[in-house]
Amino acid sequence: MSNKVTVYIGKGGQREMAEAFARRTGAPVLDRPGEELTVVFDSKGVSLTGYGLTYQGDFENMLHRVTNGRLQHEMLVRAAKAEGENLKAIDATAGMGEDAFLLAAYGYEVTLYEQNPVIAALLKDALRRAKKHMVLKEIAGRMQLVEGDSVECLSRLMDPVDLIYLDPMFPARQKSGLINKKLQLIQKLEPPCSAETDLFDAAIKANPSKIIVKRPLKSVHLAGREPSYILKGKAIRYDCYVI
Repeated sequence: MSNKVTVYIGKGGQREMAEAFARRTGAPVLDRPGEELTVVFDSKGVSLTGYGLTYQGDFENMLHRVTNGRLQHEMLVRAAKAEGENLKAIDATAGMGEDAFLLAAYGYEVTLYEQNPVIAALLKDALRRAKKHMVLKEIAGRMQLVEGDSVECLSRLMDPVDLIYLDPMFPARQKSGLINKKLQLIQKLEPPCSAETDLFDAAIKANPSKIIVKRPLKSVHLAGREPSYILKGKAIRYDCYVI
């Protein structure tokens, strides 16, 4: 991890958690937020600050997408529809978990893989708070975070899985003002996925019923492989591979 990331323990912060994170990542614990990227542990949970921005994961802002009949209109949900019960999915590029949340809202038991320790800490905290929320807790209860490299995790997979979802990060935008706080900060942590072929190969070897890949609308197919079918939106598309 970049040595520019620091840790700050604010009022009410979980000191043991913060110090364990610092030991695991080698990030120094400072008595104030750093000038660049700082992981803050305080009474509100875990957040990321830097460059004049602050971001904290929050699934509550997803409520409007999964209530009042809106979930069925989500393009990812339409791509992920499947018959049967006890459906299992893997989000191998979890990020902050929004897409995994949609899959869990549909009914999948979702395992989320995230390699970056800062993003994993933010996501873990967001899930912890969601599991205490009156409406969110049922959905969040179907989401399990695994911190680790997706290719390695997929290679060790023992149980069958119905769906594997891949969203390699979009290429960096040229105008940072056009993207939100989350992307501006997270793009400083984690470059776009460079091992796309390895990721796709690992997903195929895991032998799911379906692989869904999120792509910018006009980009090439992941690893150059033609999908079984495509769902297109205004800015993105979902390439669907039936195995």
